[in-house]
Amino acid sequence: MHPPRRAALGLLPLLLLLLPPPAPGAANKPTPCQRCRGLVDKFNQGMVDTANKNFGGGNTAWEEKTLSKYEFSEIRLLEILEGLCESSDFECNQMLEAQEEHLEAWWLQLKNEYPDLFEWFCVKTLKVCCLPGTYGPDCLECQGGSQRPCSGNGHCSGDGSRQGDGSCRCHVGYQGALCADCMDGYFSSLRNETHSFCTACDESCKTCSGPTNRDCGECEVGWVLEEDACMDVDECAAETPPCSAAQFCKNVNGSYTCEECDSSCVGCTGEGPGNCKECIPGYARELGQCADVDECSLAAKACVRKNENCYNTPGSYVCVCPDGFEETEDACVPPAEAEVTEEESPTQPPAHEDL
Repeated sequence: MHPPRRAALGLLPLLLLLLPPPAPGAANKPTPCQRCRGLVDKFNQGMVDTANKNFGGGNTAWEEKTLSKYEFSEIRLLEILEGLCESSDFECNQMLEAQEEHLEAWWLQLKNEYPDLFEWFCVKTLKVCCLPGTYGPDCLECQGGSQRPCSGNGHCSGDGSRQGDGSCRCHVGYQGALCADCMDGYFSSLRNETHSFCTACDESCKTCSGPTNRDCGECEVGWVLEEDACMDVDECAAETPPCSAAQFCKNVNGSYTCEECDSSCVGCTGEGPGNCKECIPGYARELGQCADVDECSLAAKACVRKNENCYNTPGSYVCVCPDGFEETEDACVPPAEAEVTEEESPTQPPAHEDL
C-alpha cells in the first residue's frame, strides 16, 4: 500500500533548491533549509503522535503477524503524512508532494541506517541544510570549529545552512575573529584552551582587570581617579552650575540631570516648594516653603468696589459682581437699586428755539 501522493524523482530536490531567494523586504520568508527542517519536525511529531497506535481492526496480534508490525508499516507512514500539512498550507503541501518518495524510501529502507531524518533528508539528500557548526555550500566548519563555533560566545554566519561565510558575530562583551577576547568595559574572568568568559567591569571603569572600581585601567566619562579608585564626579558641585536658573541639578553615577523647579519658585536648590530660592509674585514663604497668598483674606481689601466678591486663585485673585448685580465703575449695584436709579434719572426737556 502506498500513500496517494506521487512526484517524479527528478523533481525531488528542485522545489527547495530552485525556489527564488527571499525578495528584499519580504519579512520572515522561510529559507529552503527552514522549510525542510519544518517538514522534518512535523514528521517527527507525527511519529510521536502515532507511537502507541495499531491497525485498529480489533485483533492486533493477528494483524501484526499477517500484515507486519504497525510500527514499521506503510499505514502508519500514511497517517503521519496525512497529518503533516494543513489543507490551507500551500507551500507545505507542495513540498510534501515533491518529496514524498524520499520520505517513503527513508521510512521503509533507510531508517535504521540513518536514524536522524534531518541529517539524511535535509543535509545529505536535498543538500539545503548543514549540520550545526558548519556553513555554506560545502558545509565547512565555522570559525572556532563545529563543536564550539565562535568559542561559544557568538553566532557563526550561516550556521546550519548552505549560506553565510562562517564569520563570527560576537555576543555583547566579546570581540575578535573567534569571539575569545573581551571588549572595553569587560574583563577576562576565565580563559583556557577551550573556553573564554568575559565579565562586565564596574560601571566606573572604561577598562579593567577585575570587578571593582579599584580594578579600573581607565575611568569612564563622569568618573575620576582618586586614591587608586574611580570615583563619581559631582557635576552639580561645579563652580558654574550646569543647569538653567529655572532648574536644579541632580547628581547621578557618572552624570547628572537637570530637573524643573516647582512652579512657585524663582530659582531653586531642589525639588518642591520647600527648596525655592525666592517665591514668585502671589506666593510667600510660609513654614519653610512658598505658599499661595490668599489676597481675599488680607486686612486690606483686594476688591474695593461696593458689594464685590473676591475669589482667590493660585498666585492671584479675581473680583466679580454677584449674579444679577449690575457692574459699574465703582460698585456692584443690586437689581432693585438699579431699576430705581433708572426711574429717578431726570428727563431732559426738548430744546426750544427763540422766536
